[in-house]
Amino acid sequence: MNIPAALRKCRKAMPGLILVLAILHSHGVFAQSLDIPTGKWGISFGNSKDFTGLRFNFRDSRVSRVTGINVTLWNPRKDNKDSVIKGISLGLIPGGGEMTGLQLGLLGPGAEKSMTGVNIGLIGAGSGEDMTGINIGGVGVGAGNNMTGLNIGGIGVGSGKILKGITIAGIGAGAGEKLLGLIVTGVGAGAPEVRGIAVSGAVVGARHLTGAFFAGGVVFIDRSGSLSGLAASPVNYVRGTVNGLCIGIVNYAWKLEKGLQIGIVNIIRDNPKGLKVLPVFNTRFN
Repeated sequence: MNIPAALRKCRKAMPGLILVLAILHSHGVFAQSLDIPTGKWGISFGNSKDFTGLRFNFRDSRVSRVTGINVTLWNPRKDNKDSVIKGISLGLIPGGGEMTGLQLGLLGPGAEKSMTGVNIGLIGAGSGEDMTGINIGGVGVGAGNNMTGLNIGGIGVGSGKILKGITIAGIGAGAGEKLLGLIVTGVGAGAPEVRGIAVSGAVVGARHLTGAFFAGGVVFIDRSGSLSGLAASPVNYVRGTVNGLCIGIVNYAWKLEKGLQIGIVNIIRDNPKGLKVLPVFNTRFN
């Protein structure tokens, strides 16, 4: 099948097709499907449950598996969480249980479980568990568990557990457990643990930072946390231990094991009396 040619033909017929699908759906016809030439492959109109080929449906319900091009007008019903969709998913809010391939939604694609491949939504893209691949949302991208790959959100990118790869967000990026890789945000980036390179317009914050971190405002380490690597911002505020280099106007650390502070005001609370606050630089003196 010539996919680009098929998509062009579908686009020309789309207004009429949407009207037909909506009418059929309103009359309950989509409990069944019209399949050509067979009920397993070819072209399907309606809620076919296990189909390979080009498929059109208003809203999926209790679907088992679709392989090919799946065009749906609206998001699936709640009883569709175990469906497996492989290939190209198109629509306003295309969805499924497990989705693999190209997911493109005018509002945004969404998966109950996992989404793998190229996932793009004008507003957003999201998965209840994991997302892997190229994940782009005009407003935001999110996953309930882990997100891996190229992750871009016009406002934000977030995951419940681990966010890994290249992450770019207009405002902020965050993860419930770990933020790993290259992170670039307009305002802030944070997680309990951040490893890699993070560049933020205002704040980079974590309990543990490992790598190189640049912020327009502050690099912040939570109480009893640690910095291993480089922190460069106007204020580097480490309420824990530093192993590395801090460059800023004001540098603060509870303890510096190995490394150096360079700035106008350099504070190491664990240093001997008289050496806790120094201009230009500070390091460990005990």
